Amino acid sequence: MSHELDTLVERARRIRLAIFDVDGVLTDGRLYFMPDGTEFKSFNTLDGHGIKMLRASGVEVAIISGRNSPLVEKRAANLGIPHLIQGREDKLNALDELLRLVPVELDQVAFLGDDLPDLQVMRRVGLGMAVATADSFVREHAHGITLAAGGQGAAREFCELIMRAQGTLEQARAAYL
Repeated sequence: MSHELDTLVERARRIRLAIFDVDGVLTDGRLYFMPDGTEFKSFNTLDGHGIKMLRASGVEVAIISGRNSPLVEKRAANLGIPHLIQGREDKLNALDELLRLVPVELDQVAFLGDDLPDLQVMRRVGLGMAVATADSFVREHAHGITLAAGGQGAAREFCELIMRAQGTLEQARAAYL
């Protein structure tokens, strides 16, 4: 195991709260608008199940998104994500609000992002990762980068990294055998 991977695993071992951005992370980043102005988003079921497994393993899950979307509210409800903060370009303040609700230390927080508005949170938390399709500057400053693209399994990879580091992944998988 490389030193870089050792460091990621060590960081992931401490995580008690995992936070996800939406556009570009839980989706592929494209915005779809109908002629009447309504939008739709495409979410990945593998990512969704990874989030459910992570929650079941005892890690709290949250979403902080710069845009407001009723679709994200529905997706969060479908996945049982209790903490949803939307319409917040200042994600650092949103993180502070979230930490008042979920009392964990910063080194126990993980964040998966893709663009410049995510960078301050990624650099402040214990495990700040970028998806493979993230902005190059964001990837440069992340603790780690997923192999998968945003909306195409990156969130699942992030969840499984945390669970593997905490020794809960194999038990979660074994339930399906």
